[in-house]
Amino acid sequence: MAIPNAPTRPSEFVRIEARALLELAIRLDGPMLAPFERAAELVVEAIARGNKVIVLGIGKSGLIARKIAATMRSTGTPAHFLHPAEALHGDLGMVARGDLVLALSSSGETGELLALLPALGRLGNPLLSLCGSPASTLAQASAVSLDASVTAEACAFNLAPTASTTVLLALGDALALEVSRLRGFQAADFADLHPGGRLGKRLARVRDLMHTGDALPQVAPATPMPQVIHEMSHKKLGMTTVLAEDRALLGMISDGDLRRLLERDGRDALARAAADMMNSRPVTIAPEAFASEALALMEDRKITSLIVTTPGGEALGVLHLHDLWTAAHS
Repeated sequence: MAIPNAPTRPSEFVRIEARALLELAIRLDGPMLAPFERAAELVVEAIARGNKVIVLGIGKSGLIARKIAATMRSTGTPAHFLHPAEALHGDLGMVARGDLVLALSSSGETGELLALLPALGRLGNPLLSLCGSPASTLAQASAVSLDASVTAEACAFNLAPTASTTVLLALGDALALEVSRLRGFQAADFADLHPGGRLGKRLARVRDLMHTGDALPQVAPATPMPQVIHEMSHKKLGMTTVLAEDRALLGMISDGDLRRLLERDGRDALARAAADMMNSRPVTIAPEAFASEALALMEDRKITSLIVTTPGGEALGVLHLHDLWTAAHS
């Protein structure tokens, strides 16, 4: 039988979970701020010792625990999920002395979790918990316990874990991100941990995408125009670099530059050399820049190619807009 005043509209289910998150945020601005900061410090200290975070949970809390462990790994904190029941039958071997244990439980009385406490104590594992019942056995056994309680579940019977799992997830994400911030995790570190998929492509380095070696269009300042046209046509990037003997970038010539020269000089254009028509101030980018940065620069400057250079001005490669658009948006 449904409880009185139970939600009947889909939007109300969402509002119940939203209210639970708001209540969590209020606690984090108030009495929970100090224990939250201490929990983050304990994680940072464990990682600094060379240890990792072991995240525990069972049932719906276990599903959230897996996500929190994944978020921690994604943001630079070594973390692994461990199923409490499997831990009781041998998988506890993955826990090293000094590893920090983060346990999730709505009730704080989950039998499989409580059965692990003596073994974790013998191993010297600091225990943190995200718990819906601050007075529970798990919360009281923890070095720090963060209050993940909710006023009500979104379930019409106030039974199915809904608002409570949402709060657990948000609290775990907040902890992971605070630890990441304290450890100085940067976008460059994030890129190194995400080489695949859409994120990996957006965070790819320019050096990994540029055309280089034989694929780099290049001519000398004295190269006659017919050879310049051949180089541009052969390399198929719609441009060519103009390089000194030491590979220092002197300029670039684009399809647009070539069209304007032909319109202005007609047949006489073919008598000119690369140095006569090159753009001596082309837009460049560093090899360490991200693909998304290069794309934004091209779109802002309304150009289709960027020349990749060292700080000293040596040409390393060329990026084309099509390649970058694909990398940033696929």
